[in-house]
Amino acid sequence: MRKSHPVRRAVLAGAATVSGIVLLLSLKPASDPGSAQAAGQAPPAAAGQAPQGGVNGAVTGDAAQTQYGAVQVRLTMSNGKITQAEAVQAPKGGRSDQITASSVPRLNQAVVAAQGAEIDAVSGATYTSAGYKKSLQSALDKAKASAGAQQGSGGAQTLTGDVAQTQYGPVQVRVTVAGGKITKAEAVQAPKGGRSDQITSSSVPRLNQAAVAAGNAQIDAVSGATYTSAGYKQSLQSALDQAGG
Repeated sequence: MRKSHPVRRAVLAGAATVSGIVLLLSLKPASDPGSAQAAGQAPPAAAGQAPQGGVNGAVTGDAAQTQYGAVQVRLTMSNGKITQAEAVQAPKGGRSDQITASSVPRLNQAVVAAQGAEIDAVSGATYTSAGYKKSLQSALDKAKASAGAQQGSGGAQTLTGDVAQTQYGPVQVRVTVAGGKITKAEAVQAPKGGRSDQITSSSVPRLNQAAVAAGNAQIDAVSGATYTSAGYKQSLQSALDQAGG
């Protein structure tokens, strides 16, 4: 049997060592956001970016008051990605109608493209753009909080519905949803003052219990509290819409 030459064995051993070092370096995890993204890993969400982590449904930002009227943005999200943006309130009347019609669609498109609040203002619509971005950031903050609550509480989400205006005052409902069920319902706003205090204290606890029992917004109005019940159901439905129905 022919023996290997000592020099040849040394060369082969050296080549194997170099190959092993190269392999280990190629397996070293990325240490910066750019390289992490290149490796297929999502970097941590920065301020103004859509939260990652499975947020689904609609999220409505707070209304932002501007010199020409309120601006309020609603986002539709799927698995943490913004799939749609819309302004549920925007300045209107006179020249504001023209500015809103021109600027809001562009802002909506910019949000979906940017997947966050880092968007440019539309020329000629400075106030509307500023209000839009403020409400948009509020919606993103709510989505981020919802994602964190969902991860930290076994899937539970706390969602606040839109304010429903009634003849006797605003009604706004907050619900906690876990496992597709309403586990808690409460009115964070309800008519008050005068006889409204008595009606609210009597009707709202019954509406809260009815929402948990029904698991949806298909609940009966409380006798003697028609307007409060209607506003409650409207705000409750908008909260459930944010949870994906």
